Amino acid sequence: MKSNENNFIQRLQRQKEDALEFIVDKYLPLIKGITYKVLSPLENDGIIEECINDIFLSIWNHSKKFHGDSADFKKWICAIAKFKAIDYYRKASKKVEFTSNDMDLNAEKSAEDELIMIEDKAELIKLINLLEPVDRDIFIMKFFLGLKTEDISKKLGLTNSAIDNRIYRGRKKLNNKAANLNLGGSIL
Repeated sequence: MKSNENNFIQRLQRQKEDALEFIVDKYLPLIKGITYKVLSPLENDGIIEECINDIFLSIWNHSKKFHGDSADFKKWICAIAKFKAIDYYRKASKKVEFTSNDMDLNAEKSAEDELIMIEDKAELIKLINLLEPVDRDIFIMKFFLGLKTEDISKKLGLTNSAIDNRIYRGRKKLNNKAANLNLGGSIL
């Protein structure tokens, strides 16, 4: 028996490989789009491909937890893809590597100034990681992924004003923590 529109969920839950092949054929463009939207700022195709493979592995491993029809299944795998991609983004953000491209070497800045700037960037990332998970997600979506407040509010199920308030309070917290660490200046 081969998987089709009517039986692929049941066959996937019974761990039939043809069901996974059917899902890959049908949903790969959707999964790729979600993953690319979140991970494209990293400019690393290897991480995107690894994340996509991990998403399908997660769908395979957790298929017995799914209950619903094909419309619900599409929403379910979209949620898996989004959160898996965000996890990959967070991991990659923690492994910040500074290359010669990150250092805008010019005659006006000394080597000490450049080193201080790099250290400040690393401290900022550490500070953002100290925020509450929801606030951290908001900051990542707003300042790293460049999403609009309306898009963030839809994704997190919060009002626009709640998002704006969390950004305002988060900035205050980050500025206070930065001042305590003598980073100087205002961040974000």
